[in-house]
Amino acid sequence: MAKRARGSVRPGQRRPIDKRPAAPAPTTAAAAPKPAGLSDAELERAAQLEAEMVAQERALEESRKRSKERATASRDYVPVSAASFSAADAKGYAYVARGVKRIVAVAGLELAILALIFILVDVVGVVNIG
Repeated sequence: MAKRARGSVRPGQRRPIDKRPAAPAPTTAAAAPKPAGLSDAELERAAQLEAEMVAQERALEESRKRSKERATASRDYVPVSAASFSAADAKGYAYVARGVKRIVAVAGLELAILALIFILVDVVGVVNIG
C-alpha cells in the first residue's frame, strides 16, 4: 500500500472545510483608509487586460470559423467529372483481375500436382499402399 503524504488529497475528494472563525481585522487609528475608486494605473491595466481578452476571443472565433469551413468544404467535396470515377474503378478492377488470375493459377497447379500423384500411385504403382 502506498504511503500517504500529509495534507494530500486524492482525486475526486475535497479537503475538509475549515470551520474556525476568521481572525478579526486589526483596528488601529494609524491604518490609512482605502480609496473609494480605482487609480489611473489600475484603470489602464484593466483596459489593457480587457483588450487582450477581446483579441484572444476574436482569434479563437476566427480559428473555429476556419475549422468549420474546412470541415464543410471536405464534406461537400464533389469530383470534377465522372471520368475520375471510371479511372479509379479501372485501377480497382485491374487489381481484382490480377488477384483472380493468381488464384486460378495456384488452383490449376494444385490440380496438376494431384493428378500427377494419382497417376504415380494408382496407375503406375510406384507406391504400394496396403
